[in-house]
Amino acid sequence: MLDDLKLIHERDPQDALGVVEKQWEQLKHDFNVSQPQFSGVKNIVLAGMGGSAWPAVYTQVWGQPTVPFEIVKDYNLPAYVGPDTLFISSSYSGNTEETLAALDEAESRGAHIAIMTAGGKLAERAKAKSYTFYEIPGGIQPRMSSFFFLSAMIQLLEPLGLVPAGKLAELQGSGDWLKAQISDWKPDVATDKNSAKQLALELIGKSIVVYSGPKLFPAANKFKICLNENAKNVSWVNQYPEFNHNEFIGWTSHPTEKPYAVVEIRSNLEHERIQKRFKVTEQLLSGMRPAPEVVEPQGESHLQQLLWASNFCDYVSLYIAICNGVNPTPVDLVEKFKERLNA
Repeated sequence: MLDDLKLIHERDPQDALGVVEKQWEQLKHDFNVSQPQFSGVKNIVLAGMGGSAWPAVYTQVWGQPTVPFEIVKDYNLPAYVGPDTLFISSSYSGNTEETLAALDEAESRGAHIAIMTAGGKLAERAKAKSYTFYEIPGGIQPRMSSFFFLSAMIQLLEPLGLVPAGKLAELQGSGDWLKAQISDWKPDVATDKNSAKQLALELIGKSIVVYSGPKLFPAANKFKICLNENAKNVSWVNQYPEFNHNEFIGWTSHPTEKPYAVVEIRSNLEHERIQKRFKVTEQLLSGMRPAPEVVEPQGESHLQQLLWASNFCDYVSLYIAICNGVNPTPVDLVEKFKERLNA
């Protein structure tokens, strides 16, 4: 099935696979925004949902912020937000109601404000109030524009000294490397030579649970999002070592034949104790959960492994969508939910 290019085209009419193939270009995008004169920033708060919040997870883990950085997925902000806060309002559509409500609070508390969006009410407010504005290129799904948001975030934070110097150069320099990596996952590469297709075929028909260590959690989280939205497939995500303190026990109850698939993203860059936890867990849960499908990210640096795993899992989720017989691009039920919520 996955080697039938005509079938792939029929089930992916908006060419989500083509969009994913070009994600590396987003890492090089120059927003050409004048550097804001924010001073006295003691903490960063980003308000965003779904794919618009995911790049902040990336920034927390890889970006190594020099001040506390919190992600808010709610209508309300933490009590500490005030004049010494850099508040980032992130929404691809620009109309996410939780994010707009959080922006109202940030304004009322005198926070420094930056906007990242492709349009909508957020763009209108950014222009009307002359906020620092990173305009995300439109025309694709939020989950497929994640690297635009990541690039915007580092372009905002590094000149302010809120992430270490050199992060932007590293990010932009990784684009060509990532481009070379994805050549083995494209639709015209046969299944017997295509590891993304092979993994997709192992996962179809199952509810998918994704695990990683802390360093690769942004990629695991992205995989979960794309399994939900691209493949229209139920999926959950968690990370070690927290897993071993609770969820680990949950796998030991009946029935032993569970309708799940387990994917573990195991990086050689994780703490040595995390790497041992994967192996000991697999031994102790043998026969009580499905044997994990192990993904070993390629790349020498933390960033390279994150980018590799994120793009690889994008391809896997799209191939599962093809197998599921669904168009990976639209999320019609989300749009219907918003209509009902506002009725």
